[in-house]
Amino acid sequence: MRDSDVPAWWRRLGLDGLIDVHVHFLPDRVLNAVWAYFDQASTHYGTEWPITYRTSVEERLKTLESLGVRAFPALVYPHKPGMAESLNSWARDFAAVTPGCVSSGTFFPEPSAAAYVREALELGTRIFKVHVQVGGYDPRSGELDDVWGQLAEAGVPVVVHCGSGPIPGRHTGPGPMGEVLRRHPSLTAVIAHLGMPEYAEHLALTSYPNVHLDTTMALTPFVEAMMPFPRDLVPRLRDVQDRIVLGSDFPNIPYEYAVQLTSLESLDLGDDWLRAVCWDNGARLLGYE
Repeated sequence: MRDSDVPAWWRRLGLDGLIDVHVHFLPDRVLNAVWAYFDQASTHYGTEWPITYRTSVEERLKTLESLGVRAFPALVYPHKPGMAESLNSWARDFAAVTPGCVSSGTFFPEPSAAAYVREALELGTRIFKVHVQVGGYDPRSGELDDVWGQLAEAGVPVVVHCGSGPIPGRHTGPGPMGEVLRRHPSLTAVIAHLGMPEYAEHLALTSYPNVHLDTTMALTPFVEAMMPFPRDLVPRLRDVQDRIVLGSDFPNIPYEYAVQLTSLESLDLGDDWLRAVCWDNGARLLGYE
C-alpha cells in the first residue's frame, strides 16, 4: 500500500479517516535540529534514517489532510530546562490556527513545571508529550510529582517515550515509569512505540486502568530489523484492543505513512481491532467528536 491508497483503506473499514496521537510539529529552529540529528542516524543508531516528509509546514499539513488524518497533536518536547513553557505557548498558538490539530504541551523536571502545566491545562491543552530518553531525566523526579498528579486528576493523556529504543537512556525502561504509575495509578499514560524494545514489560503496565500504548513505528520493517516485536505477544494486543492507539511519528519517519497501517493490518487481528486502534481509541483520548 502506498500513501495514495490510504483513504480507500480506511473507507473499507467504514471509518471517517484516521486519528493519530503521535505527530510532531515544532518551531523551525527546533525541528531543524531534530532533522540534523537524524541526518547522523548511522552514527547514533547504526542505520540510515532519511526523513520522508522533509517538506514545509504547509506541505506536511496537506499530506496529513490527503491521508485523512482528522485529528492529531503537534507534539513538542524539550531536551533541557527552560524550554518547555515556550514550547507550550508555541503549540497552543499552532493548534489555534491549524484545523484538526489538538492543543498539546510538554514539561521538564524544573521548579516551574507544576505552574506552567497548570496554566496549560487551564488554557485547554488536551495532550502532553515527554521524552525520557532525549531529556535524559528521571520521570520519578520530585519536581514532576505534582505534574503527574495534575494530569492524573485532569484525565489528560501524556504520551511518554520511556522505552529504551532506538537507543537506551539513563532512565528508560519500564521501571521508572512503572514507579510513576504506582504513585499515580489513574494517570492516562500513552507509552510510545509500544514501549520498544521492552514490549512485554510495557504491555504489562496496562494493568493500570488508563495506560495505553501507541503503535508509533512499531511493527514496521524498519523497526522489526532492529527491535522485532515478539510474535507470541500479538494475542496480547488483541486482549488490550481498547488500549492500543495509532501513532506514526510523522513527519520524522524513514518510509511512507502507509507502511504503519500495512504493518498493523499484517497482524491479522481483524477489522474491529483496526477500527479501534485507528479511530475509536484516539478519538476517546483526544476528545474528538
